[in-house]
Order: sequence, then structure tokens, then C-alpha cells
Amino acid sequence: MILRWLPHAIADLHAIYDYIAEDSPENALGMIDQLTSHDDQILAHPWSGRMVPETERDDVREIIEAPYRIIYHITGERIHILTVMHGARILRKIPGIKLD
Repeated sequence: MILRWLPHAIADLHAIYDYIAEDSPENALGMIDQLTSHDDQILAHPWSGRMVPETERDDVREIIEAPYRIIYHITGERIHILTVMHGARILRKIPGIKLD
């Protein structure tokens, strides 16, 4: 399996860092470390993430790292991290993925 963070998800990490760093750069770095630490888990057990409630697609999964959701897409031997979003938000769309 190959895991890749897509540009939108990387931009999400930058936005999360910038937001938290306004108060504490150390806490911001810690949160980014926590979010990216799930790479090994996702690679080893890609289907262990729960199905995203806003979609009925089995191939779109998420891991929760409170208060954030790491949403990813499994395609064959590839896993794409699509977005990282606050858990209080409802997923409306993901670039490149139809949610219907």
C-alpha cells in the first residue's frame, strides 16, 4: 500500500497549524504530529477507520484525532488522505470525490 497526503489535506494541516500557533506554536506542532502519526495505522489497517457518515461509500473512511477528522480514500493499493477537518463540521464536498 502507498499512502499519499493530497494537496488539499496538506493545506488543511497548514491552516490548523496557523490557527493553533496564534496562541501556542508548541501546541500547534504537537497537534500536527498527532494528526500525521496515524499514517502507520492507516497503512497497516486501512479499513479500520469508520465509514464517513455523510457518505455511504465504503472506500471513504476516517480516523478521529479529536477534535479533528482525518478523511481518506482507499483505491486498490493506494490510500489518499483527502482532508483534515474539525469534527464539529459537516462534510459537504471533497475535491475529486462524489459524496452522492
